[in-house]
Amino acid sequence: MFLVAVVAMLGQLGIEITTLIATLGVGGLAIALALQGTLSNFFAGAYMILDKPIRVGDYIELEGGDKGYVQDIGWRSTKIKMLGDKVVIIPNSKIAESKLINYDQPTRAMSVIISCGVGYNENLEKVEKVTIKVGKNIQKTVDGAVKDFEPFIRYNEFGDSNINFSVILRAKNYVAQYLMKHEFIKQLKKAYDKEGIEISWPVTKVYMAKKKVD
Repeated sequence: MFLVAVVAMLGQLGIEITTLIATLGVGGLAIALALQGTLSNFFAGAYMILDKPIRVGDYIELEGGDKGYVQDIGWRSTKIKMLGDKVVIIPNSKIAESKLINYDQPTRAMSVIISCGVGYNENLEKVEKVTIKVGKNIQKTVDGAVKDFEPFIRYNEFGDSNINFSVILRAKNYVAQYLMKHEFIKQLKKAYDKEGIEISWPVTKVYMAKKKVD
């Protein structure tokens, strides 16, 4: 068994093992092939435990787009608990070979970027002032927000109907951003209505050519 484990490990490291396997004989070859997947998952699990690219409790996004908390890293597979309380069980070798995003490393705090836009007739200095005031209130009052962070905005595009900009807030962790966005959008709409700031909807202007009169 020890010899088979060594052979499998050499294969994981990219070392040519065909000749070595041949020397083990038919019986050894059958055992090696039967345990190849199991040993691959075992060594991948050991790698994750030692190198810690992910840890129990981390919030990660898998290559296919699934997101969730790392619930357990076992010797064969890793359990990911999704936000809908569903658990995805993935072989360790698949995780070790895949690209993934770990939202909790190197720090759990993260920027929250919200896209906004206002009509072309608006005073941009006033828009910035009102928007930042709402952002500061979100940072101070919403659970999961970084209390001492100073929000800011950046104008970035002349859109078809609006001058577009981004608002940058700060959350303590990935999941906290959902409530922050929810409250920010509600409060910003209320503040804009109060201040008479317009968020335009798409409008198409059609210009008719004048008919020449002889």
